[in-house]
Amino acid sequence: MTNETAADPHLSGYHDVTTRIAKAAADVGRDPAAVTLVAVSKTHGEEAILPVIEAGQRVFGENKVQEAKGKWPALRERFPDIELRLIGPLQSNKAGDAVALFDVIESVDREKIARELAKEMKKQERAPRLYVQVNTGEEEQKAGIPPKEAVAFVARCREEHGLAIEGLMCIPPADENPGPHFALLRKLAEDAGLAKLSMGMSGDFETAVEMGATSVRVGSAIFGARDYG
Repeated sequence: MTNETAADPHLSGYHDVTTRIAKAAADVGRDPAAVTLVAVSKTHGEEAILPVIEAGQRVFGENKVQEAKGKWPALRERFPDIELRLIGPLQSNKAGDAVALFDVIESVDREKIARELAKEMKKQERAPRLYVQVNTGEEEQKAGIPPKEAVAFVARCREEHGLAIEGLMCIPPADENPGPHFALLRKLAEDAGLAKLSMGMSGDFETAVEMGATSVRVGSAIFGARDYG
């Protein structure tokens, strides 16, 4: 560990996470380069994000459009190769802002959002990559399309709205073993002809990598506890 890493807890967390991803991939014979780390920077400011960018991280996830609008444009002027992903629920009235700001939108989960995104992408001549969010635990309070409707919804996104869906995303119930949820998402992706799986967070990303995740969304293991104050 370098003196710089030891002095910055965010760098320490970042290097620990990348090491664990590489080991989890190697343990199942996967190439670690096939797994994208999405550093979830929601609620964290530039002072936390900048050291991680300077260490080489280029893919970041945000939950809220407004928060991302407030902090990322200036950072992206300095680091134009950053990829920004929306991983939180998208309100239809924010679709235009989301298309303008994000490179990837992972929370496509209903017809109205698909319709609004298609309209804004045509209007702005910009095409962020899209993931359908699946509510694998069928939790009432959580966003996402029900598993039994996911494959048909992907087909409608393609055929009716002209959207190129890249993959599926899920957030398993916090109090359940994530493994069956990751397995379900992988099966649904296969049935829908999709190659990308966004699954796994700070508490379970190694399991997700072992089960085929192509991207993992890790926040607190890198940046520490979030400040919601």
